[in-house]
Amino acid sequence: MANALDAQLVEAEARRAERSLHLDAMDMYFQGIACANRGTTPEYLTPARGFFERALALDPDCIEALVGIASVNEAIAIASLTDDPAPNVAVAEAASNRALSLAPQHALAHLRLGIVLILTNRAAQGIAECERALALDHNLAHAHAWVGLANVYIGRAAETEAHVHEALRLSPRDAHSYVWSLIVGTAKLNLNADAEAVAWLRRSIEANRNHPVPHFFLAAALARLGALDEAKVAAGAGLALNPGFTVRRLRAQLPSDNPIYLATRERLYEGMRMAGVPEG
Repeated sequence: MANALDAQLVEAEARRAERSLHLDAMDMYFQGIACANRGTTPEYLTPARGFFERALALDPDCIEALVGIASVNEAIAIASLTDDPAPNVAVAEAASNRALSLAPQHALAHLRLGIVLILTNRAAQGIAECERALALDHNLAHAHAWVGLANVYIGRAAETEAHVHEALRLSPRDAHSYVWSLIVGTAKLNLNADAEAVAWLRRSIEANRNHPVPHFFLAAALARLGALDEAKVAAGAGLALNPGFTVRRLRAQLPSDNPIYLATRERLYEGMRMAGVPEG
């Protein structure tokens, strides 16, 4: 309930800020979060980043804006919106570390740093940061889900679903729930459980249709099941949100060199090709 109310507060504060003649850094922050919560495409992430940057121009030590900058840059990398996400990831890591230098006990800053580490083949360190975040805020459901994804990257995908269920138990109507369903869908793909992957990926899309990655992963899962017509529709939906997405781009942005993960990843690429995702 607290997490659901927090999302409603963000929207209410963002609407209030739109009407205000005298905006401060927190007004900008709330507008940025409201944009970012709508989806992970340039349509939403570009103005979100602008709001966070304006917040930092007003207050260079605004912890929330630094965390917001980290989150937007992570989202650009996660959604494969660029051929080279390294600069975005570097900005996210620097912003997270800056926030922690100002507020060492800030749970969200630890979480954002944890996500950066998980995305850059440092899963063990990332899990530790997520656990620090949870020690500071036991209700930080998003941290549980990211520990689940880290387990995929270290070849322990069978453990992922339990972590996401804990996130959903804490915050069943969370604004991030579409990410959590995607995480389980990813784990199921890695476990060759394609039918279960389809169910979780559809759940992700139903929660938020403005995130391209679940559409591409759903296309792969459907193709592996032989449902090629549906797979091509899913791939088309993903390409409508991220026209520059290719198999080559995804392959170049590996978050892990774990051999178990790499072996199962090949099935994902092949499914996408079958669904008509461009090779690049």
